[in-house]
Amino acid sequence: MKTSKTNYKCHFCEVCVGKGCTAELPGMGGVFESRNFVLNCAAWDGFSLDSFSDKERKKIPRAKVRLAPITGALQNVGYHDEKAFYKDLTEFVFKAGFRLSIGDGTPDDKLQFGIQAIQKLQEKKPKTKAAVFLKPYANEILFERIEWASPVAEIIGIDIDAYNILTMRNLVNLEKKTASQMKEVQKKAGLPFAVKGVFTSADMDLVKELRPDIVVVSNHGGRVETDIGSSAEFLARRGRELRNYCGEIWVDGGIRKQRDVEIASFLGASEVLVGRPFITALCRGDSAESLRNTFAR
Repeated sequence: MKTSKTNYKCHFCEVCVGKGCTAELPGMGGVFESRNFVLNCAAWDGFSLDSFSDKERKKIPRAKVRLAPITGALQNVGYHDEKAFYKDLTEFVFKAGFRLSIGDGTPDDKLQFGIQAIQKLQEKKPKTKAAVFLKPYANEILFERIEWASPVAEIIGIDIDAYNILTMRNLVNLEKKTASQMKEVQKKAGLPFAVKGVFTSADMDLVKELRPDIVVVSNHGGRVETDIGSSAEFLARRGRELRNYCGEIWVDGGIRKQRDVEIASFLGASEVLVGRPFITALCRGDSAESLRNTFAR
């Protein structure tokens, strides 16, 4: 049995705009009074669709929706069991028809549970794969984790902004990766390679040198110490330049509805990552059809 709603860290606000769980970490909130979490949610509504004709809007490929890499079910979500969370969440999102991601953390069980969850889905649909996002550990650790994830991975990514989670950085010795270190990981992966957490000028310099397949514009949902601002505004400001350095641009942060996905598409994103809304829908007991209708056109 799942825990009751009163035990979940989410407050099940009518509209998730980053204020109901202000600064609740562990929990669903973010650092600095959830400042960037709030900005992420608000920014999408600041963009207008009026400058695009109906014909233009139909021509622009709509961004695909993908589950963001989520870990820390006990600490951050209040779920009853860490292993069950990954299975339940990936099954729920998969049933709704969206793409999948898994992440890692400490202890290593978190990545292993994510891998097992995708393997469980493969029993029903053998070709099921996920994007696997790894935190910036030393390369020898990353190489091992890539081996673990190889049966389920369609993309390997490094979550560079996880370096800015100060407690985790100190606990497991996360590294601020150089382009040469990342190139070694990219070569080892042998799959499309993503850099997640691009949100600063220094991140742009890294991407310019590395030239990854995918760049994910992200401030970790407002949960890391980084520049002030929203991922939507960063994408609008720097997206055109980014397209010179990578194959695809993805974005996450504050995406709550179909219109947000459409705006992200117009700003050049080919995929969007969604985290908190999927977690909330699962814990609230929503149907997969309801979840699909929230983001699907």
